[in-house]
Amino acid sequence: MTDPLVARMRPFGTTIFAEMSALAVRTGSINLGQGFPDTDGPPEMLEAAVEALRGGRNQYPPGPGVPELRAAVSAHQKAHWGLDYDPDSEIVITAGATEAIAAAILALCEAGDEVVCFEPYYDSYAASIALAGAVRRPVTLRPDGDGYAFDEAQLRAAFGPRTRLVLLNSPHNPTGKVFSREELTLIAELCQEFGAVAVTDEVYEHLVYDGLAHVPIATLPGMRERTVQISSAGKTFSCTGWKVGWACGPASLVSAVLRVKQFLTYVNAGPLQPAVAVALGLGSSYVDRVRASLESKRDRLCAGLSSAGFTVLKPGGTYFVTVALDSSTDGVEYCRSLPERCGVVAVPTQVFYDNVDQGRHLIRFAFCKRDDVLDEAVRRLQLLER
Repeated sequence: MTDPLVARMRPFGTTIFAEMSALAVRTGSINLGQGFPDTDGPPEMLEAAVEALRGGRNQYPPGPGVPELRAAVSAHQKAHWGLDYDPDSEIVITAGATEAIAAAILALCEAGDEVVCFEPYYDSYAASIALAGAVRRPVTLRPDGDGYAFDEAQLRAAFGPRTRLVLLNSPHNPTGKVFSREELTLIAELCQEFGAVAVTDEVYEHLVYDGLAHVPIATLPGMRERTVQISSAGKTFSCTGWKVGWACGPASLVSAVLRVKQFLTYVNAGPLQPAVAVALGLGSSYVDRVRASLESKRDRLCAGLSSAGFTVLKPGGTYFVTVALDSSTDGVEYCRSLPERCGVVAVPTQVFYDNVDQGRHLIRFAFCKRDDVLDEAVRRLQLLER
């Protein structure tokens, strides 16, 4: 029997995260591949979830999300970014940021429309674009010193008469790049010149280091009315398994996202939504503690990887640090052999590129783990034969 899967989805097999996490389980390795913490989020949030479960909030929530969470997201956006969103018409709660991204692309792209995106990109981006029958127009982020940069000419060349969306992730997974205000201004100008909508994945919005600032592109002149701003509770509040996210934007764009979202999951996480509202209400002090802790973990792992002989590309944000292997080394083969060689799992970033050769020698480690876990991983990596 021929493959029954539609042709546009055949390039997408099991995600690299599932493959490497399964490898970690099979070999008993330390999993620094998939980006999930190994500690829970704030106790106030967990207790609120227990109360909701025991208090009967186990049926379908409202389609756009429970009112208290939409209000909490609205207050969060205003407090942190100075953005006013009406909780009743400009915010929708989703099954994580992944669903929000998929719903936005499916809602806003016709077949053949073009989506400008920065590679390497989170793997669901390419799959969602393919599901919509749209076309990727990748712009490559290349190592530049100890970070990543893109070529302005390549970015300009990616835009054209069929450009419908710009899919922007900042802070950026997997590189850890935090896009500067100057870079975002250029992207915003091109969006307006070509009439494109910006769909922004900002799940790491609070996880920026070294005094860098996260700048939502929706705050730039002319961009609020053409931006779907997406985030979630998973990363900031260490509850990645809850899959509670949100999309904010002008009512017309959010309505389009909601009309697609209702046919993907209908609704999600009824008893967890009020708990996320509690977490968002904890304010800046909690967020600041999380950021400081993760910055310390980043520094700990970067130092350990350097001592183990890796060339480290220090991230400005997120959960992840990228290292550059020798240019002749294939990252996929390296990561598949690493658990057997030393009992540590990483993720090859070349699978997140259209231009695979640009990322063939790059691999990613997650540092959102307990210090003792990071230290043991480094100890094992230091024993590797080069």
